[in-house]
Amino acid sequence: MTELATMEFHPRPQAGEAKPWAFPAPERGALDNGLTVLRCHRPGQQVVAVEVVLDAPLDAEPEGLDGVATIMARAFSEGTDKHSAEEFAAELERCGATLDAHADHPGVRLSLEVPASRLAKGLGLVADALRAPAFADSEIERLVRNRLDEIPHELANPSRRAAKELAKELFPASARMSRPRQGTEETVERIDSAAVRGFYEKHVRPATATAVVVGDLTGVDLDALLADTLGAWTGSQAQPRPVPPVVADDTGRVVIVDRPGAVQTQLLLGRTGPDRHDRVWPAQVLGTYCLGGTLTSRLDRVLREEKGYTYGVRAFGQVLRSAPDGTGASMLAISGSVDTPNTGPALDDLWTVLRTLAAEGLTDDERDVAVQNLVGVAPLKYETAAAVASTLADQVEQHLPDHYQADLYRQLAATGTVEATAAVVNAFPVDRLVTVLVGDAAQIKAPVEALGIGEVTVVPAE
Repeated sequence: MTELATMEFHPRPQAGEAKPWAFPAPERGALDNGLTVLRCHRPGQQVVAVEVVLDAPLDAEPEGLDGVATIMARAFSEGTDKHSAEEFAAELERCGATLDAHADHPGVRLSLEVPASRLAKGLGLVADALRAPAFADSEIERLVRNRLDEIPHELANPSRRAAKELAKELFPASARMSRPRQGTEETVERIDSAAVRGFYEKHVRPATATAVVVGDLTGVDLDALLADTLGAWTGSQAQPRPVPPVVADDTGRVVIVDRPGAVQTQLLLGRTGPDRHDRVWPAQVLGTYCLGGTLTSRLDRVLREEKGYTYGVRAFGQVLRSAPDGTGASMLAISGSVDTPNTGPALDDLWTVLRTLAAEGLTDDERDVAVQNLVGVAPLKYETAAAVASTLADQVEQHLPDHYQADLYRQLAATGTVEATAAVVNAFPVDRLVTVLVGDAAQIKAPVEALGIGEVTVVPAE
């Protein structure tokens, strides 16, 4: 008989002590042309992220030209005084960079990612796009056609259609927030190169812009690079622009967007709430996460795990516009989809979850799991330079201090169960929610009316 060889096991590796972590603090400065600069050195991050925040909000769009900010944002990468659209794209590719831009209620954002070794070239291209965009007639016409092609697809998407209807219901027709961010078919058709250039000349200037640069800046003379690139961008000073207060009507009611034959119903319940300047924000974030932030939240436990109505329901808060003077607002919403026959029962159970939450409150275990998920994974969330740059740019747009995100994590960890309960109950009162349902009205109208959660109106799907 052969003797069996014995196996030698190596000791199991032990986890080391956790290192303290805090959201990185940027250095703040300014260029001679008035451009504000936030920089954040992140050793090892060889892909540098640059975010340029422009004070060109949607409510500054001229009447009847909703979408012009979006077309302008997309046109920044479609040629300059030095390069045609094709040449500009080739130059970006040559230095391994990506450039994206979008418009939202707070303003327009340009996002660049580029290897640190090509940062000078990448910044030069962004500077050219901001300093002297071509806005060629042919390129603007193409972008307008592309946008018009997108609109029918958005209307066909149940979640996008629900969001469009909720905005229309919540805000007065005169408010820009009541209308689609990227414009409607009627308004986009009116946009031409003259309209785009007019919006650019009125709102895009370095004195009201901020550049955020995050990455490994070892050996990089960032001051010199910025002076040679974004520092060459010139523009006039701007007068303070009046910002209208956010007005919303969250009277409890139901709107059904009729989709005959739909096998599912898209749910979107919402109202407006405070922005991040309000002291209740950390507790509201924590409580909302307990309600519907993950697979183990209350809404999912009931509607998904126990009843099998849905693949998932989420509760969230999204800042629409933020201001220190209290004129800002966020969208507080619950979103998901259920099979058509169970639309009534699912809404009934959803309201039961909200009523039970108000009556009994959150548990300490729910609060602890939420803190662990929100705070404990933050270092992983911000592993990339782009994630850090995006959050710093959000703070700029929302007029928050540079240390806000670091403070928020400390506040979340210190928030108790009672505070989180009060915040989420106030955020989602059962009698102050506008409910939008995209589905088959013939099948869901009667069961929804029987719930008594508000007057039910049916509108066509377009």
